[in-house]
Amino acid sequence: MSLNTPIRQEKGRDLRVVYGACPHDCPDNCALETQVDENGRAVSVRGRSNHPVTRGWLCAKVNRYLERVYHPERLLYPLRRTGPKGSGQFIRISWDEALAEIAERWQSISTLYGAEGILPYSYAGTLGLVQGAVTDSRFWNRLGASQLIRSICGFAAEEAVSLTIGGRLAPAPEDLVHSKLILIWGSNPASTAPHVMPFLREAQRNGSRVIVIDPIRTLTARSANQHIQPLPGSDAALALSMMYVMVSEGLHDAAWISEHTVGWEQLLPRIMQYPPERVARITGLAVETIEALAREYATTRPAVLRLSDGINRHTNGGQTVRTLACLPAIAGHYGHVGDGLMYSTSDWLRWDKQAVSHSQDAACPTGTRSLNMNRLGSLLMGEADPAIRSLYVYNANPVASAPNAGKVVEGLLREDLFTVVHDLFETDTARYADIILPATSQLEQVDLHKPYGHLSLQYNAPAIAPLGEARSNWDVMRALSAAMHFDEPWLQSDAEEVIREIFAASATTQSTLDGLSVDRLQAEGSLPLSIPAEARVPFAEGIFGTPSGKAELFSETAAAKGYDPLPGWVPEVEARPEPTRPALKDEPLPLLCPAAHHFISSTFANQQTLISKERTPTLRIHPEDAQVRGIRCGQLVRVSNERGWCRLVADISEDVRPGVLATTTVWWPKFSPDQRNVNWTTSDRLADFNGGSTFYTNLVTVSSEDVDASASEQQVGVFVAEA
Repeated sequence: MSLNTPIRQEKGRDLRVVYGACPHDCPDNCALETQVDENGRAVSVRGRSNHPVTRGWLCAKVNRYLERVYHPERLLYPLRRTGPKGSGQFIRISWDEALAEIAERWQSISTLYGAEGILPYSYAGTLGLVQGAVTDSRFWNRLGASQLIRSICGFAAEEAVSLTIGGRLAPAPEDLVHSKLILIWGSNPASTAPHVMPFLREAQRNGSRVIVIDPIRTLTARSANQHIQPLPGSDAALALSMMYVMVSEGLHDAAWISEHTVGWEQLLPRIMQYPPERVARITGLAVETIEALAREYATTRPAVLRLSDGINRHTNGGQTVRTLACLPAIAGHYGHVGDGLMYSTSDWLRWDKQAVSHSQDAACPTGTRSLNMNRLGSLLMGEADPAIRSLYVYNANPVASAPNAGKVVEGLLREDLFTVVHDLFETDTARYADIILPATSQLEQVDLHKPYGHLSLQYNAPAIAPLGEARSNWDVMRALSAAMHFDEPWLQSDAEEVIREIFAASATTQSTLDGLSVDRLQAEGSLPLSIPAEARVPFAEGIFGTPSGKAELFSETAAAKGYDPLPGWVPEVEARPEPTRPALKDEPLPLLCPAAHHFISSTFANQQTLISKERTPTLRIHPEDAQVRGIRCGQLVRVSNERGWCRLVADISEDVRPGVLATTTVWWPKFSPDQRNVNWTTSDRLADFNGGSTFYTNLVTVSSEDVDASASEQQVGVFVAEA
C-alpha cells in the first residue's frame, strides 16, 4: 500500500502524518490527520485544514478520539463467559478457541434449525464501506443467515424523500451561504452536524434569516433569528397549513408546480383541510405564527429547508418527511443555488450493490428472511419463527440504543441464545455475551468513506498497529469464513482489495468517480466527487429521479406500497387527546430523546471526560409541568409507561415547551444506579413508512421520588465516576 505519510517536525521530534476519515454516524464525515511518533503511538488526531467542510477542526467528541483508542478499558483479547449472563464474568481465550467455538455452534444451528436461526445485528458504529457495508453483507449472505433490516435511524425519511423527489441529493453545506432563508426543521446541527454551523453563521452575516422549528430550544435554536415550538408529531399539519396560506394568498409558484410536479390537483383539496385556525389547535402555535412563517418561506428566495432523521422517528414520521419534501415544490424552491431540501447527499454516489454484497453469487442461499432491527426484543422473545438461536452484534450496542430495551435484555438472558459481541469495550450488550471479541478503532483499520453531508470521498489508512489482539470487523468476517470452510475469494480479500473491487465496479456507472482512483485517495486522503459546477445544484434542470421525472405530490409508488399516495397528517399513535390543554398531575406527556452534544448514539458515552461534560442523565421539564407534579430541580424522578421505567434527574427548564419532556441520549445503562436508561420506555412499534423507528412517539408519566435534590444528582454522578 503506497500511502502518502509525510513527516513533520514538532517539538523536536519527527512525527509521521497519516490521513484518515471520521467513521461515525455524522453527516460531517471529517477528514482526519493523525500524528504518530517514532514508537508507533498516535499523539494527536486533527481535522484536515484543506478539507472544504472539516476546515481544520473537529467536534467536541472526536477531539477526544485518542482517549477512546487508548482507553484503559479497551478490550484487547477474546473472552468467554464464565458466570451468569449479564454478570460480567469472563476469562481470556485465544482467537483460535473463539473462532472454533463460534463455528461449531453455528454449524450445529445450521444443521438442526437452518442458518436463519443466526441473526447479525449492527448499525452505524462505523459508516465505512468495508467495516460497515461489506461486513454487513458478504459473510452473512454466504452463510444464509437472517437478513437484518437496518431501519433504526432514517428509514422512513429515506423512503419519503425517494417517493417525492427520487433521491437523496442535498446541496453541499457550502451552498448555505447563498440562502436568504434557512429553515431548520427538527434538526440540531450544532450538536449533530457541527461543521454546518460556520456556514450558517456566514449566511447570517450575509443577511440570511435562520428559523428553527423544534419543540426543544436546542443549541442551534439559541442562535437562530426565530424559534418556533410546535407540539411533537404535528409537523406535517404545520407544513400543510403553510401550503394553505400560500395557496389562499396566491404565494405558491403555480408555473413551477404545473411544469415540474404531478398530483397538484389531488393534493389541493387536502391542503384546504388545514386552515391555520385548525392547525393552531394541533400544533399549539398561534395562527399569526403559522401565517407569517408561510409568507416568509414563500416570498424569500433562495430558501433552503434542512431536516435530519430525528423528525422521522414518530409513528407518522414518513408522512411528515414526505410533506416537508413537498414544501419546496409548492414554493418553487427546487433547482436553484441556496434553495431546496437539505436532507442527505448519500445518492450523489451509489456503490455497486453486487460488488459490495455478492448476494447473487451462486454460493449464497436464496430466499432468506428479513427481520426488522427495531423489533429486536420481540424477535428474541418469540416473534421470529423459526427462533433466533444465535445473535452476532457489532457496530452497535442495542441494550443501550434499541427501543424497548427491557425486552431486549429479557431476550439476551435466554440460556438457549448463543451471543457473540465484537466491540472495543465491554458495553451493556457485551455483558450478556457468551463470547466477546476485541475490535479495532478507526486508527487501526483500512476503510473508505462516502459522506451523507458533503461531497468528498475519503480514504482511511491505518495509523497504528492494532492494540493487543484486536481485529477489524472485516478481518473477523474473513476469519469466520475460513472457520466455516467458505473458500470464495471475495470472502478472503483484504480490505484494500475489497475497496479496489467495489471502486472499479462502481466507476463503470457512477460519473461522480470520473478522474478519481484508489491510488489517488490513498495518496491524498480526501478527494471531492467529480461533479461539474453546473450540476452541483440538485434538480437544476427540473428533472427528478421519480418514475415521472417530476416532484411527485401524488405518488403511484406510494400507493402500490400501501401508503397514502398524498402527503398528509395523522395523529401519533401515542398522543394526548387534547394537546393544548394544561396537563393534569398524573397525565402522560410526550418524551423526546434527542442526541447528546458529547455522544454519538452510545459511542463515547463511556469516556469520563465527555460524561463529565454531559453531567448526568436529566429530564427537561417545563416549570408549569414540574409545578403541577411537585417536582423540584435536581430531584430524582421516575419516568415510566407500560413498557418500562427509568430514573432521571429533573431539569426544570423553559427550553422545552409546556406539555413536552426531553432527555438526551444515549447513556449507557451500566452507568445508572438502576442499570437502565430512557430506552426502557421507548416503543418498538414501527413507523408508517418502511419499518422505521418510533423512539419519539413515547408517552410517559413522571413522578417525583422522595430523594433530596442534591443527593439525587450525587447518586447518579458518583455512580458514573466509579464506573
